[in-house]
Amino acid sequence: MEIKLGMKGRDKVTGFEGIITGVADYLYGCKQIVLTPVANDGKMSDNHWFDIGRIEVIGQGIAPEAVMADKPGGPNRDEPNDKVNGMRM
Repeated sequence: MEIKLGMKGRDKVTGFEGIITGVADYLYGCKQIVLTPVANDGKMSDNHWFDIGRIEVIGQGIAPEAVMADKPGGPNRDEPNDKVNGMRM
C-alpha cells in the first residue's frame, strides 16, 4: 500500500503510532516519514521521524483536505527553539 499524508501509521520497531503528517526526501536517497501522535488527556506529544521502511499503514487517518486552511501555515510548535531558555529561535 502506498503511504500517503493523513494515513494512520505505526513504526514496526517501537510500535509508536500517529498520523503521517510529513515526508522528507533527502538528497542521498533516504526517505523519512513523521508520525504525529493523537493528544492524550488533552496533552500533545512530540512528533517522531522514521525511515519509510519502518512504517506500516494501520488506518485511513484523516484526509489532508479536512485540515487545509485557505492560507498555508501552522502552529509552529515544531520550529527550533532554545531548550535552555524556552524561547523560539
